[in-house]
Amino acid sequence: MSESNIIRLGLIGYPLSHSFSPDYFARKFEKEDIQGYDYDLYPITTAYHLQALLQFHPEIKGLNVTVPYKETVMAFVDELDPQAEAIGAVNTLVFKDGKIFGHNTDVGGFKNSLEALIKRVGAQLSGALILGTGGASKAVAYCLNEMGLAFKKVSRNPDSDQFGYADISAETLQNYNLIINTTPLGTYPNVELCPAIPYEKLGHQNLLFDLVYNPEKTLFLKKGESQGASIQNGLEMLEIQAELSWKLWTS
Repeated sequence: MSESNIIRLGLIGYPLSHSFSPDYFARKFEKEDIQGYDYDLYPITTAYHLQALLQFHPEIKGLNVTVPYKETVMAFVDELDPQAEAIGAVNTLVFKDGKIFGHNTDVGGFKNSLEALIKRVGAQLSGALILGTGGASKAVAYCLNEMGLAFKKVSRNPDSDQFGYADISAETLQNYNLIINTTPLGTYPNVELCPAIPYEKLGHQNLLFDLVYNPEKTLFLKKGESQGASIQNGLEMLEIQAELSWKLWTS
């Protein structure tokens, strides 16, 4: 197949040096004998560069969106699906009939992975703390709302309805026994970093879910595990959301 006939997919964000997606889709294309598609990285330093990227690469038919553009890219979308609109963040773009369609597959990825963790450990959830307030946190919050689970966001600069990191006590960790890291802290190569929660107050009743997948076990997860908490990284979530994105691009 000639280069001109290849359908291009990819990922926009910045930086993108250690992305999961290219290897995942390369393996998928080989394993399933999918011809005529290519998945690549498109690092852009502002969401405004999306328009220039599409002009330069009109063969792009779909993109995933990662930090820091899950919210700002919405300004360039012609049609948002209801879920992405409710969340206020987009992680999948589809280019069709001259329009840009925005979707959010993070919700499906997170929900399925979280439910598998709960089933595996037989957990009873009292509530959840969402560490971080960016685009990924919005998908997580939407999912927890759908599940009917009470939650609080934790921020370095908290609003009136949020916790600051200094507000987290042993009682907090009992009342919200699921702790979800939606920040990039601990991502390779900065593996020595982790959110500033009181890990020594965690126990067997806690579940720690990290949206980070590289390294496989972040310092956040290691510290939780050492206190007896159940842990889950973000790899399974990414795999599920990648398949959901693929369905959107090929439907």
